Amino acid sequence: MKIALIGYGKMGKEIERIAIERGHQIVSIIDINNREDMKSEAFASADVAIEFTAPTVAYDNCIQAMQAGVKVVSGSTGWIHKHEEEMRRLCNEEGKTLFWSSNFSLGVAIFSAVNKYLAQIMNRFENYDVRMEETHHIHKLDAPSGTAITLAEGILKNLDRKEAWVLGDVTNPDGTVTKGADAKPNELSIDAIRRDEVPGIHTISYSSAADSITITHDAKNRSGFALGAVLAAEYVHTHDGFLGMNDLFNF
Repeated sequence: MKIALIGYGKMGKEIERIAIERGHQIVSIIDINNREDMKSEAFASADVAIEFTAPTVAYDNCIQAMQAGVKVVSGSTGWIHKHEEEMRRLCNEEGKTLFWSSNFSLGVAIFSAVNKYLAQIMNRFENYDVRMEETHHIHKLDAPSGTAITLAEGILKNLDRKEAWVLGDVTNPDGTVTKGADAKPNELSIDAIRRDEVPGIHTISYSSAADSITITHDAKNRSGFALGAVLAAEYVHTHDGFLGMNDLFNF
């Protein structure tokens, strides 16, 4: 399979390594200084483009790739909620393909399934309150993380007493804390921590006066995310439409 990379930071380089190990060919690499190459023949020759950049440019990257006739796998967060309706329309009505996920880790996919099931169980026990904390590296721009939002949405769909999520306290890279919203009883609070080079830690806790139940996913490095992105690209190669991790892993 021919792959184009959009974004050539640490994630892009790890995706490149794994893709080559799995026998794929990298035909184009787009980074901040050569975005015009998305109009090149080399880019258009790709079967799939894998996009890991920033919220400010991810939408435009996906549109340009689609205009070039290239299917897209995107792991950029902080943009899809604003443009999801348009992306679905382009896929469903104009034959484009976008596989988007806030997190491509197999472990997170499993964690997400456990999270939803736990919320279903805890729906019966109103004496437990739930909250979430996410920790990421100091370079991450959005808070809460896209993965935290996806996990929160899984809770909201299965826990009747919570109707919305709110951003709680944010611990900044310099250690200062930006005070967040005081969650109402029907709101799920998500605290965010930006520290060192942490790939990603997500913790969900249910607490009562008697005890606490906590589940955590702790990413050790970026390899799990990169492998998941390549697996998604392999899936996209033979599938069309607006796709996500539930299509790739049906737990």
